[in-house]
Amino acid sequence: MYRSASQVIRPLAAACVIGLAGWGDRSFGDRAFGDPPPQGEPSGEATAEFWAYRPPRGVEIPAVRSPQWPKRLIDHFVLAKLEHEGLAPSPDASPEVLIRRLHFDLIGLPPSPEVTTRFVERFATVGADAAIATEVDGLLASPLFGERWGRHWLDVARFGESSGTEANISFPYAWRYRDYVIDAFNRDLPFDRFLTEQVAGDLLACDTSEERARLLIATGFLALGPKNLDAVDERQFRADVIDEQIDTVTRAVLGTSVACARCHDHKSDPFSMEDYYALAGIFASSKTYFGTAVSPANRIGGDPLRLPDDANQKVLHASVPIERVRKLQEQLAALRAEQAEMDEAKLAMFAGQEPKKRFTLTDALRVFWQSGGVEGELEKVSAQSGAALPLALGVLEGDKVVDATLQIAGDIHQAGAVVARAFPKALRPTEPITIPPDSSGRLELARWLVSPDHPLVSRVIVNRVWRHVFGSGIVATVDNFGATGQPPSHPELLDHLAVTFVRDGWSIKRLARELLLSRTYRQASTYHAESFRHDPDNRLLWRFPKRRLEAEAIRDAMLAVANELDVTRPEGSLVGRVIGDRPISLIGLDQRLPADLDGSVHRSVYLPVIRDRLPDVLELFDFAEPSLVTGNRETTNVPIQALYLLNSPFVQGRSEAFAKRLRQLPGDDAGRVVMAFRLCFGRDPDGEELASSLRFLAAANDTGAPDGDVGAPADEAGAANGARGWSTMERFCQALLCTAEFRNLD
Repeated sequence: MYRSASQVIRPLAAACVIGLAGWGDRSFGDRAFGDPPPQGEPSGEATAEFWAYRPPRGVEIPAVRSPQWPKRLIDHFVLAKLEHEGLAPSPDASPEVLIRRLHFDLIGLPPSPEVTTRFVERFATVGADAAIATEVDGLLASPLFGERWGRHWLDVARFGESSGTEANISFPYAWRYRDYVIDAFNRDLPFDRFLTEQVAGDLLACDTSEERARLLIATGFLALGPKNLDAVDERQFRADVIDEQIDTVTRAVLGTSVACARCHDHKSDPFSMEDYYALAGIFASSKTYFGTAVSPANRIGGDPLRLPDDANQKVLHASVPIERVRKLQEQLAALRAEQAEMDEAKLAMFAGQEPKKRFTLTDALRVFWQSGGVEGELEKVSAQSGAALPLALGVLEGDKVVDATLQIAGDIHQAGAVVARAFPKALRPTEPITIPPDSSGRLELARWLVSPDHPLVSRVIVNRVWRHVFGSGIVATVDNFGATGQPPSHPELLDHLAVTFVRDGWSIKRLARELLLSRTYRQASTYHAESFRHDPDNRLLWRFPKRRLEAEAIRDAMLAVANELDVTRPEGSLVGRVIGDRPISLIGLDQRLPADLDGSVHRSVYLPVIRDRLPDVLELFDFAEPSLVTGNRETTNVPIQALYLLNSPFVQGRSEAFAKRLRQLPGDDAGRVVMAFRLCFGRDPDGEELASSLRFLAAANDTGAPDGDVGAPADEAGAANGARGWSTMERFCQALLCTAEFRNLD
């Protein structure tokens, strides 16, 4: 139910005409192994020959001078490139470093001291290969894997629980898509099926109501985007929703944005305006359900997507007494009758006649807002019983199938030729895929995306997986495989991975396992001056890259070491449970909501993702912008992060719980310090660290106040928390949680 609209201002990637030329066929000619494709200025038909638009093909595994080093096939590609550049890989990391690395990379949590000890012992007895394989297989099978890796896709899917922009109305059913993604990664749903469900799940066959609901929820991928619900022009709003869907699908799946061709042919990639409007017709023939009601804060309303009643779906909003339903129905009928009278009066005035009844602007606004609110309330419940209905965000086929009209300069008021629904010409498969005249074409779009000879889809997703394992993609610009993006550091390796990924059934877990068992992954992160001078960005992978943990891993690790982490899945989301369908600007008045929207001890993937109103820990530690496709999060180091770690009630609460956990241990302070280091860093303290920690803890007794009593702080660190009556043990625990080592990964 679109009621009006205007243009959504959405940042697009800047276009640049200088880029990369195609690098021809897979015989590398005079180019040395591993050299990047040559640079050039692709344009017109030549751009279609650009390396990324040619189907990936299998390549020969390169020979290496040190055949004893590789453990997996990918190691041959990495080592061959290092040897070609006169470099050598780094030594293997210690087992203590590897187990911490594996746990954070696969499940986003630190290993317990018991797990670390067991891994180190197994490492010594059965060897590195078997120990690592056993640990990787166990972590891949853990339900915690989906919460970690599902979040990576949610970044790409620009998951958010509100509309953003000026009105910023909540999306109370968005959490269902979040849970769908997590479950899909845990099931290792083949990636081609995963994409198909998100683009056209409503058009797939199913046998049960539960499966039908799951497939409908999957299409939330197309409905989650930011929307200008304060718009005034319905046509413009609709055009902008379609534009955002085109941008999301192409940038997320193809690593390039066809949306750049909305107003003119793409400046650097082989996409024309005809390509853009051919895709626009597919989405114009679909209806987007995002489930917001009209209110004084927003002029645009959208229907929710109703799920099957017998699908066993959790419903967070309340039922309504049947008497209330009948009153709402009567009120809506009266409002619609009044609207009909206003429409009649307007027509009479336009005809120069005296209307039967005059209405004011106040009357018009009252009817408009009240109608929207009543409709929104009725859409949530059964008309027969008032029982709460299971609702979601998503898409269905539209009321009619249409081909889009090309809009000159992207202006909806300047119509050009009608463009038949189709796919970009430069990427059309060998076997043509025809769109039936009676369907939107979304199912055919999904099939086109996952066709085996598609040049981009497999490359883009294996590059995304590589980025999450090794810190940077083979193509560093993971969301831009076009001419303005960076060339691949290992083009043959990228093609090898893409071909193998498809051949092996599009399995994310199998791909991740292959990377994690490699010798490349096993390297230490130690600095080497000569290698750094030759390759300061570590594009050749002469060492494992040091990385700061993401916001979620930092927060979850604090909960884990404090022994407070609840690994069960909460019901829905704070948005669905408490906030509901209302403007985000009003939530500050709700006493039920924590000020930071972070009153939970569940995993951070379940925190509310409200556009322009994120919890502090997500906002400050470079969470993905939820309005944009984000394959690469930024990593910043700014003073406000330190202030958060020192003053945040969340961090202070975890420090208190951490101290309580340590106090409950038998033995003396020396044993507690050792356990604290094992919990936080996965290692024992060295001699100086142990001595310094014990001196710090002894400071409480120097003041005559035993540890745990409320007393004057003994040092500057304690002064910050003096008002809380903190003990030295609590200040010690907070100091560990604030260290760079805690939030960084070797």
